[in-house]
Amino acid sequence: MDDAHPSDRALVDTVLANRPGAFERLVREHQGLCWHIIQRMVRNPEDTRELCQDTFLRVHQCLHQYRGESALKSWIGRVAYTIALRHLQHKRIPLADAHDDDGAPLVETVADDFDLEAAWADAETAQQLHRAIEALPPLQRTVLTLYYLEENTIPEIAHITGLASGTIKSHLFRSRLRLREALETRTGVAA
Repeated sequence: MDDAHPSDRALVDTVLANRPGAFERLVREHQGLCWHIIQRMVRNPEDTRELCQDTFLRVHQCLHQYRGESALKSWIGRVAYTIALRHLQHKRIPLADAHDDDGAPLVETVADDFDLEAAWADAETAQQLHRAIEALPPLQRTVLTLYYLEENTIPEIAHITGLASGTIKSHLFRSRLRLREALETRTGVAA
């Protein structure tokens, strides 16, 4: 099944044909996604820049392997995620909290009573929310960013991260729960 958009295939074909400016266009279109994934995982601007370059070098080297089975952004996101993951593993930085695997059942619903978008409406709350997001483990930050900022679907996030949909939903639920608790603690009001 071909899930890629026809424009993805056309862009890939022009890059593979070595047309002038084609690869630069690919980078321009997907550098934001690449930056968001890597920055949320590694949180170091210098490492992020280097890993983004590594990502697009890998994309350039392996673009002939793109088969159009997913959207190009998902394929590139997967490359970025894998490079960031290897970086964290090399530095021995844990991807998730040790207590994330406490035996709790996976949450099968993304929705809960915490409205993340409404929390962004207040500037002070937004600053607190940003600090709380930065305090999350790399995997939860990344999943949250992919879902809310990049507006990827659960299946797209699953393709990028290689995680099961239920695991992604669980990370989203736990992330929102931790954010709600952080906001309630800082504001003294139930979020």
